[in-house]
Amino acid sequence: MKTDWKTFLRDAGAEFAADKVAHFGNPVREQKVTLSGLVFADLSHLGVIAVHGTDAESFLQSQFSNDISQIAETGTQLDAFCTPKGRILGLMRVFRQGETWYLRLPEDTLEAVIQRLRMYVMRADVTLEDVSDNFLRIGISGEAAVDEIQTVMSDVPSEADQLRHSGDITLLRVPGVSPRFEAYISSLETARKLWDSLNVRGAPVGESAWRLLEIRDGLPNIFAATSELFVPQMTNLQLLNGVSFKKGCYPGQEIVARMQYLGTLKRRMYLGHIGTDQQPSPADSLFAGTDSEQAVGRIVDAQPHPDGGQLLLAVMQIKVAEAGDMHLGSAEGPLMVLEALPYAFEE
Repeated sequence: MKTDWKTFLRDAGAEFAADKVAHFGNPVREQKVTLSGLVFADLSHLGVIAVHGTDAESFLQSQFSNDISQIAETGTQLDAFCTPKGRILGLMRVFRQGETWYLRLPEDTLEAVIQRLRMYVMRADVTLEDVSDNFLRIGISGEAAVDEIQTVMSDVPSEADQLRHSGDITLLRVPGVSPRFEAYISSLETARKLWDSLNVRGAPVGESAWRLLEIRDGLPNIFAATSELFVPQMTNLQLLNGVSFKKGCYPGQEIVARMQYLGTLKRRMYLGHIGTDQQPSPADSLFAGTDSEQAVGRIVDAQPHPDGGQLLLAVMQIKVAEAGDMHLGSAEGPLMVLEALPYAFEE
């Protein structure tokens, strides 16, 4: 995080943990307002990779699960970068500006992803670099988000997976129960202006609150702890426009396609709540109530819920989830109660 931006956030009341904004003084209140009001957050917990070169598009097309050729200057999409066995190494939101492609992903997976991608470059005219410090990143969520953003930017995306460029702001609209945006800003002055404008009617929140929104919206993240654990369909990417089954080959494509067309999916991602004050971590195990020997699921992410307990996304065995008998940590651990995702599973 840039020093001058960190100073600005600290002056605005931010409390930091590991160089990320943890909260603005009252995390419980932040969690509550996040699910119902207008909130905005520093997104420095997300990193950005830039991909340059005349072969950048064809290179990314050969590596990712989605159809990169369908991304226009006004679009964005989810993409999985998989191992040859079809396991997700990194999950990113991809967008472009001119001839440069940008990959947004959790910061703790950025270095591993960029190193693995470089292994495939070979003779292609492609350069990959960490440009996280080139942008100040602000997330905005809430029913009033569009009106507030329009105080600094007139053309706001009207649909999810759209983006707009205006001056030194690139604004992405991401899927959500309520309107949700990610702003990538190259100027400190513009970032301050947007932050101060949002602060009139909205509430600043920390990383945990923003991740709570992503959990509520059924949007997975892949962290270092969960890298290589899941095939794309296990995290519902086929329901989130994160996989193309019509494009050419990419690492793991055969496994992903076979799972789709042969109906061999035995695990999928569920939204749930666990009544415990102890926050689970990504990759923590879930067990059926009848067996503590073999895990039947893994946590994708979990964050405190303002009414108590933890809201979470978890990849679970379908048969166990349908039986409704999932427990955190052991067969005697806290019970996971399923909640409705904002999208439907395939029949």
